[in-house]
Amino acid sequence: MDKMRVYVDASAFGGYFDDEFAESTEPFFDAILTGQATALISDTLVGELAGAPERVQDLLRQVMTGNCVYLESGDEVDDLRDAYLTAGVLSPKWTDDATHVAHASVARADVVVSWNFKHLVNPSRIRAFDGVNTAQGYGPVVIMTPLDVAGAVKEKEDETKD
Repeated sequence: MDKMRVYVDASAFGGYFDDEFAESTEPFFDAILTGQATALISDTLVGELAGAPERVQDLLRQVMTGNCVYLESGDEVDDLRDAYLTAGVLSPKWTDDATHVAHASVARADVVVSWNFKHLVNPSRIRAFDGVNTAQGYGPVVIMTPLDVAGAVKEKEDETKD
């Protein structure tokens, strides 16, 4: 069975070092670093993390040297991002968040991984992203926390052992 392809946003990287989220985030990154899941990392994410603390950038480098697909922006991503903004899914102030979902949708990610409950891990926003994706000919958007994705990866691994 194919590995889960997970688009990772900046909040997941920050969560790895956050007292509140670290324990729930570490299993997710373990799954990536051990090759149980494939990380989709975009140029948008790399740009966001350019000013992050060194330990966050170190984690990004580890992920990028492992089981990772690097995604570059282009017209298709920009057009889908703009469709989200035009539809009011997010305001232009949160363009990077819309770009993350556009990258994931264009790359056909299985899931977007985030701790951003306001803009991404939010049922009404997910439905709104889905509406735009449907209108634009893309698949549904699945957005989950690192903890939920780590559990899904483990469950998938257990199923392949049966």
